[in-house]
Amino acid sequence: MTRLYLAPFAAPLTLAALAVPSIAAAPQFQTPAPIAYLKDLSTGAVLFARDADRRMPPASMAKMMTVYVAFDLVKRGELKLTDMVTVRPETWQRWHGPAAGSTMFLSANEQVSVANLLYGIVTLSGNDACVVLAEHISGSEQSFTERMNRMAGQIGLKNSHFGTSNGWPDNGVTFVTAHDLAELADATITNFPQLYKQFYSRRDFTWGKTMGGAEITQANRDPLLGRVAGADGLKTGHTDEAGYGFTGSAEQNGRRLVMVVAGLNTFGQRAEESVRMMDWGFRAWQAKPIAAKGKQVETADVQMGDSSTVGLVAPKALTVTLPAGLAPELKARVVYSGPIKAPIKAGQHIADLVVSSPDVPEQRLPLVAAADVGEAGFFRRAWNGLTSFFG
Repeated sequence: MTRLYLAPFAAPLTLAALAVPSIAAAPQFQTPAPIAYLKDLSTGAVLFARDADRRMPPASMAKMMTVYVAFDLVKRGELKLTDMVTVRPETWQRWHGPAAGSTMFLSANEQVSVANLLYGIVTLSGNDACVVLAEHISGSEQSFTERMNRMAGQIGLKNSHFGTSNGWPDNGVTFVTAHDLAELADATITNFPQLYKQFYSRRDFTWGKTMGGAEITQANRDPLLGRVAGADGLKTGHTDEAGYGFTGSAEQNGRRLVMVVAGLNTFGQRAEESVRMMDWGFRAWQAKPIAAKGKQVETADVQMGDSSTVGLVAPKALTVTLPAGLAPELKARVVYSGPIKAPIKAGQHIADLVVSSPDVPEQRLPLVAAADVGEAGFFRRAWNGLTSFFG
């Protein structure tokens, strides 16, 4: 049977340095957005949530999932950014003109690289670019959406389903939650940092030509770019059914926030609320260090190993997010599912440090094994069995 082990925090001085007699009242934020979510990815702290698990149509925010699938294939070498794709005339016929929504202005039988299709999806929100890329990867958009849903399950999107590659209204087949969109943003930034940097922060992109032959340049609709320091993605969305929504991220002084708003009434309201929420997240909250990278926080018992314990260390500098200007009393505990069985590799994530504070949600930070622990030999196993029997 798996048990949850609780261990006392082994570095009280670290927490004591942050503790003063004060009450940590969580900062308040008001927004007209019916759905909103703000998370500090650096610590895992949820700073604001309103109806974050309500199913909703994502509109063009669904394109984040299409891009994630493409990024994964590029990373694994199964898709090259330089691969050339032919725009099928049937696809062009379906996805051009005012009735087809936002467009990259692709042309029938045009040759376009995977990289340029990704720019067309991320920067221009091209519905045509999404379908062309989906057909190139999987043969048909329907087959591609099956791949999208498999990938969504793999990265832990527990309340989302995709019926199109571009978020076009489909009578409720496609749905997401704000929480899942934030998780998708987190996975994109964490798993593909270079591709994210390359594709998501571009201010504009030029593709296609007018009837008069002039090149068409369109601006990125991301309302944070140029308005919030450190903003570098991700994706807006709008349909009559979904309203105006946005999933965005920014990084300042080592803190990365991700936000989602949805169901707003106008383009301008979406821009205003997105900037307000992100500014509030950086201004009203602060990061506090609690353990340096490599610091041993605790030890964990090991079963059937050549050592009976293993050190639990911080894999990176660990911080918690707290209300700005306050230093509340913190409580911490180490938790892990156990008993932990050998073998264990150094750097393996085997426990978490859970930090709590008044009026602030718990924050869970990873702890990893300090060293390798091999499987016990025969005599060690026999000795462990005897001590366990009499213990």
